[in-house]
Amino acid sequence: MQYEFKNKKITVMGLGLFGGGVGVAQFLARQGAHVTVTDLRNVTELSPSLKQLEGLPISYKLGGHHEEDFTNADMVIVNPAVPKNSKFIQIARNNHVTIDTEINIFFKLCPAPIIGITGSNGKSTTTTLSGKILQETTRKTWIGGNIGKSLLGSLEEMKPTDVVVLELSSFQLEELNNTKKSPHISVVTNISPNHLDRHANMDEYIQAKKAIVLHQNSGDCAILNYDDPELRRWEKDCKGHVLWYSAKQALANGAFIKNNDLVISVNGQNTAIPCVSSVKIPGIHNLQNVLAASCAAYLAGARKQHIEKAVTTFTGLEHRLEFVREVNGVKYYNDSKATTPESSIAAIVAFQAPVILIAGGYDKGSSFREFAEACARNTKSVVLIGKTAGKINELILEKKGKKETPSVCLQKTFEEAFLQANALAKAGDVVLLSPACASYDMFINYEHRGRQFKDMVQAL
Repeated sequence: MQYEFKNKKITVMGLGLFGGGVGVAQFLARQGAHVTVTDLRNVTELSPSLKQLEGLPISYKLGGHHEEDFTNADMVIVNPAVPKNSKFIQIARNNHVTIDTEINIFFKLCPAPIIGITGSNGKSTTTTLSGKILQETTRKTWIGGNIGKSLLGSLEEMKPTDVVVLELSSFQLEELNNTKKSPHISVVTNISPNHLDRHANMDEYIQAKKAIVLHQNSGDCAILNYDDPELRRWEKDCKGHVLWYSAKQALANGAFIKNNDLVISVNGQNTAIPCVSSVKIPGIHNLQNVLAASCAAYLAGARKQHIEKAVTTFTGLEHRLEFVREVNGVKYYNDSKATTPESSIAAIVAFQAPVILIAGGYDKGSSFREFAEACARNTKSVVLIGKTAGKINELILEKKGKKETPSVCLQKTFEEAFLQANALAKAGDVVLLSPACASYDMFINYEHRGRQFKDMVQAL
C-alpha cells in the first residue's frame, strides 16, 4: 500500500509521549518519506518514544525547532499538543508547505467505517468499552486515536468489513474540521470547560468538539448525552440520525436504564439487557459511559449477548477510578486521568464511604467553584498539591464555612501529600487520587502521576 509520501520531505512537529507522533513517524518512514522529527523536549525526556523509532531512517532535531525544517519541507505533520499560534506553523504556511495531522491522514485512508467518541470526560472509558463489546462479535475491531495508539500502521490489514473505534480530542477534531470529515457514528459524552489554556474561550472549545457531527451525512448517526444541557442544543446541527442516552429517564430513541435493565431503543424496537447491577465501574457517570458505548456498539452490529458479556466483565481503565488495593480496611483509588474539575466531581460522588482526596496540579484555566463545593459536601479531608493548591484551598474554605469537615491541607510534594492522606485515613475510608488538574507542573503526564501513586500504595 503506497501513498503519496514516497520521497517527500516531511517534518513531524511534536513527537510527544502519547503515541500519535510515534505512529505517524513510523508510518511515514515505512512509506519511504524523508522524515525529520522535531520537538521542544530533549533526548532524555523523549526516550520512551525514541525507543519505538529505533532502526528507522529518521532525522531528529530535538530541544527546539529550526526554521529550515518548516520552509524546506513538502509537508508538516503537527502533533495535537502544538499550540495553533506557533510561529513555526505560520512559517510553513507562508512558504506554502502542506500542513496535516496524524488523525486527518488516518481518516483519509481508512477503508473501514469509524465510530468517533469525544467529550470533556468519559471518552476513554466509552471508547474502550465500545471496542470491547464489538470484539465480542465476529467483526474485526480496531481501537485507537487519542487513547494513545495510532492506527496508521494497521491500515494495510484493515478491511471495509472491519470497524474502527477512535477516541477524538478537541485538538484532533479542530484539525479534522478542515478536512470536512466526521465519523459514521459519533458519540459525545458531555461538554464542560476544558483546555481553556489552549482554546481562546468556551465557545471555541465547543466548536472544536462539534466537528464530530458537523460533516456527517443523512445515513450517519450521532449519539448524544441527554443529561447534558449543552448537548441538547446540538440536535439542530446534526445532519444524521440523532439518538440520545440518559441515566435519569426513559427515551424514545437511544439508550436508558429501567430498573436493572439497560434498554436500547432503535426504530421503535426495544432491547432490554439485564445487567445494571452487575456493572463493575462505580458512579452514575460510568453508567452514562456504559449506555453510550452499548448504543454505539449496537448500531455497529453488536447484540444483547455481546453487550451483556462486555459490560459485566469490564473493570475500567488504568488511571480512571482504578481500584488499586485495600490496606487495613482503607481502599485506594487511582483517578489520575481526572484532569478536569467535572471528572473529579464525578469520582468524589461515586463513593458512599468517607473520601480523603488528593487533588491539585497544573492550571488549565478551569473554574474550581463547583469542585470546591463538591469537596466541601462530600469529602472527609482534602490534601492539595501543585500550582492550583492555593486557589482550591481558598474556595473550599469559603464553601465549607464553619463546618469542621473537610479538613484541608497543602503539601509541597506528591509523596508528602500521599503520606498525609494515608495518616488521615481510617478503616472504611477511601483514599482517592483525583486531581481535577493536569499534571505538567510536577509530572511528565497523568500516567506518570498515576503510576507513582500506585507504587506508593503497593509499598504500604
